[in-house]
Amino acid sequence: MKKILITGGAGYIGSHTAVELWNSGMEPIILDDLSNSNEDVLHRLKEITGKQFVFYKGDCNDQSLLEKICTEHRIEGVIHFAAFKAVGESTQVPLKYYQNNVGSLLVLLEVMKEKGIHDLVFSSSCTVYGQPDVLPVTEATPRKEAESPYGNTKKICEDILMDYVKSKPGIRVISLRYFNPVGAHPSSKIGELPIGTPQNLVPFITQTAAGIREKLTVFGNDYDTSDGSCVRDYIHVVDLADAHVKAFQYLAEKGSDFYDVFNVGTGNGNTVLEVIHAFEKVSGQKLNYVIGPRRPGDVVKTWADTTKINQVLGWYPKYSLEDSMRDSWNWQKSLG
Repeated sequence: MKKILITGGAGYIGSHTAVELWNSGMEPIILDDLSNSNEDVLHRLKEITGKQFVFYKGDCNDQSLLEKICTEHRIEGVIHFAAFKAVGESTQVPLKYYQNNVGSLLVLLEVMKEKGIHDLVFSSSCTVYGQPDVLPVTEATPRKEAESPYGNTKKICEDILMDYVKSKPGIRVISLRYFNPVGAHPSSKIGELPIGTPQNLVPFITQTAAGIREKLTVFGNDYDTSDGSCVRDYIHVVDLADAHVKAFQYLAEKGSDFYDVFNVGTGNGNTVLEVIHAFEKVSGQKLNYVIGPRRPGDVVKTWADTTKINQVLGWYPKYSLEDSMRDSWNWQKSLG
């Protein structure tokens, strides 16, 4: 069974990807410092898969730890999730983001080279596009100047990977540019569990419905969209996890020194208010929300053109927006 190291593997997307890797016949080896996740996830993964995954607690900037993991296991590929991702925080402590997000990739590439590990799937982001001039966004859409240090770290990491592959180190890399992951595993055993106040829309919706938050604020209803609220491409996290499996299967077919990038979204945009109404429909809960002022730095609308990932990787999303809201709500309820 092919062993895949997942850095940040106890996090939201990482944990769901571990399940899908296992379901496809690959064994995840998880590395996570638990700075934005909980070790209880490992027990939940065993409940879903029946397998106790190997887990290392530590920092992806720790080169000796990465070398130890790769010595103790015959690692054949890596999925690199281990990055800080709060846009607002990144503007306040940019050096923290550059050191972790860029630094950890450099350390990882050094270890991969030393240990002869050839395949890497990198967690990138649609933030590299900024506010696109033309919609939907294709992989050929120009990347714009980042609006936050977080977004800039993703651009820099993509550039590092492209330059590294050009140097012919014998590796194969795919960068997946995610749009907006939502939802939870249909078992309700794993899902998004933000520490502190949620930074993303859907956890704020479910926590408001559960009475944990007093109300939800919609930032602006006077944008040039169908109902005045911002538009995003919301993709179910299990579909996103499946894209990583497809990426690894595709890399196995390629020669060395290969690099490519794929958008991962549904191909459709939904407004914030449409997401709220979809949640109310599937949950039967009336949500307490108010309209607030626009939030500085918000992209007005963006969604993916998924033609490339559909045709090249044979990947298509299976879950609808309502499926995502249902699974998110069931996950919230499971937390009590």
